[in-house]
Amino acid sequence: MKAALLGRSRGGQTSKIHVAGERKCRPLVFVLTEGQAADSPQFIPVLRKLRVRGPVGRPRTRPDAVAGDKAYSSRGNRAHLRRRAIKAVIPEKKDQAANRKKKGSRGGRPVSHDADLYKERNTVERLINKLKAWRGIATRYDKTPASYLAGLHLRGAMIWIKDLTRTAT
Repeated sequence: MKAALLGRSRGGQTSKIHVAGERKCRPLVFVLTEGQAADSPQFIPVLRKLRVRGPVGRPRTRPDAVAGDKAYSSRGNRAHLRRRAIKAVIPEKKDQAANRKKKGSRGGRPVSHDADLYKERNTVERLINKLKAWRGIATRYDKTPASYLAGLHLRGAMIWIKDLTRTAT
């Protein structure tokens, strides 16, 4: 494990939040990386941390579908989802489509995704807005990654509690 997850950027010390959320804009998993880290390599670690408890039995670790933006479009991520029988709702990058169509390449089937499910991808964007509504997360006041991650978990719990108490009445 790394001692510090604070990366360097033009703005100073930064970190990046990788989050998995559900359709009601509630967080399920947080992974924190350095600010300059790419998004795509964090796709599988986020999915591996996913555990959703039901009323009985083991927690679910395999969602029916995963929606993401083009940053998560890679052969490795798609292969991982296929192996686990998870529907990928991730559009293909233009350069990947061009490479697939190039003369002399192996070709392959074009990537298809469910347009109706892709429209719901904005739930993650709305979840991030809910997280950043808390000033400590938006401005990154915490100096250590552990305290910042704890703040993310605290804000996530507040979102869950607020949503559950609203639906209970």
